Amino acid sequence: MFYEPKNPHGLRRNPFKSLVVPRPIGWISSVSRDGRVNLAPFSYFNAVAHLPPIVLFGCNGHHLEGGNKDTLDNVLETGEFVVNICTYELREKMSATSEHLPRDVNEMALAGLEPAPSRLVRPPRVAASPVNLECRVITSVKLPQTDPEEPNTTVFGEVIGIHISEDIITDGMIDMTKFRPIARLGYHDYTVVDTVFTMRRPG
Repeated sequence: MFYEPKNPHGLRRNPFKSLVVPRPIGWISSVSRDGRVNLAPFSYFNAVAHLPPIVLFGCNGHHLEGGNKDTLDNVLETGEFVVNICTYELREKMSATSEHLPRDVNEMALAGLEPAPSRLVRPPRVAASPVNLECRVITSVKLPQTDPEEPNTTVFGEVIGIHISEDIITDGMIDMTKFRPIARLGYHDYTVVDTVFTMRRPG
């Protein structure tokens, strides 16, 4: 089949989200200027450079009370956020933090997650996450939007501090079978890294 995204595709659900997969989940904690903690998962997330390390996440849509989502407002106002990598063991708690909630709700507390202090930024880390990336905003880009009521912004952040649990390190390397990060597959589907194979680059 072939379709142009501006036209109907004829399938039960939009297939695009299930084509560029798996997508890692940026479980992002942030703090508002007045100290309110927010935690939300973003599946339009990835690392885009390593010298220096840079990540991005795409924030689409609006808050149920109007305006930008809390995460976007927080990171643009304060210039800081933490990416907490979600694992299979944390999948249900991650899902709980995806609920659309009033602005005054602390999703971390709602999901029963313990915060841990960061070293270089204000937002707390998810203590149970084995990897936390402390980030400082570099820039944000407003992307085209098909609905003027649905903001579409991508945020780039430099990773200025990295926390790694010793539990997922084997022989000086990250052990993916211990780490077990999860990723989004579109629809309501996810996957977990539990099989690893190695291919060396030619030359």
